Amino acid sequence: MRRNTVVSVTALTFATALGLAACSTGGTGTAAGDSTGSSGGQAATVFKVAFNQQPNHPQFRALDAMGERIKERTDGAYDLEIYPNETLGAQKETIELVQSGAVEFSVVASPLMENFNPDFVVFNLPFTFDSQDHQRETTNDPDIVSELYSSLDDQDLHVLAAFHGGVRSMYNGEKPIETPADLEGMKVRVIESDTNIEMIRLMGGTGTPMGMGEVYGALQSGVIDAAENNELTYANVKHAEVAPYFSYTRHLMLPDYLITNPAVMDGLPDDVRAIFEEELAAAVEEEGDLWKTEIEVAKEMATEAGAQFNEVDEEAFAEVIRPLTESKLDNDVIREIHEKVRAAAG
Repeated sequence: MRRNTVVSVTALTFATALGLAACSTGGTGTAAGDSTGSSGGQAATVFKVAFNQQPNHPQFRALDAMGERIKERTDGAYDLEIYPNETLGAQKETIELVQSGAVEFSVVASPLMENFNPDFVVFNLPFTFDSQDHQRETTNDPDIVSELYSSLDDQDLHVLAAFHGGVRSMYNGEKPIETPADLEGMKVRVIESDTNIEMIRLMGGTGTPMGMGEVYGALQSGVIDAAENNELTYANVKHAEVAPYFSYTRHLMLPDYLITNPAVMDGLPDDVRAIFEEELAAAVEEEGDLWKTEIEVAKEMATEAGAQFNEVDEEAFAEVIRPLTESKLDNDVIREIHEKVRAAAG
């Protein structure tokens, strides 16, 4: 795909310098030409988007199409360049790049935002959302999320939108998981957050934070015994080859956030900012539709690679995890958001 780009550390360092220079003069983004958009087909401003999965992922495809529409609607003045497969680093690292101005946007898993504001835990709790549509609507409803998503502006971070990140289940290379007892003694890769580590402990295992790019080798070598993710990621990164037992615990439905430095959007002309916001809303909807068609394709691909899918005692897992949700609803902000999300279910 046209945005499947690889950059060197040297190039990224140079981009950082350009970004800082742009901020110092009131500009945004990485300049690639003059600001009129008349540079012979090359967009004047190309925003970098860090992404940790493959180009066939629904989020990549939706953002790629968003970039095309923005370029068209701004007469070539603005475009997005999406860097897949952790080209710009693991998600934790790309958050820092967004803060520094080296990268304009990054897609990151929601638990990582707890490290900046613990209130983000509200969307990371087990069994919070009843469906994909319920998640998309509530995590993009300004009445529910506007204050939360703006809460990190003073840390040079802002959440622009929430994408569907799939329904997470457990997989390993030893046996089907059917009850929490089957996870006893297993080291399970998780996204780095205290909430995820505690969740795995309650489920019977030991949570081990790790970037996505390290998981295949860790499963293969026995550094970890299991991981948890959705079927699409499981198939795309070929984890079925080293962890063929996929067990439908369905314990989490995490959103993935598109984050930016507030200076990026604040520096856009009003009409261009409106275009970005309109096209981002369209991308969120498109990504949701793509998920619904891609899950079965992913399951077929994983099965061909040796995966075996099994159902579990979902109530047993829900019962052991329940204390986590109760303990995390510990302030008025979290409780109010959680109540609004649950009220919107149905």
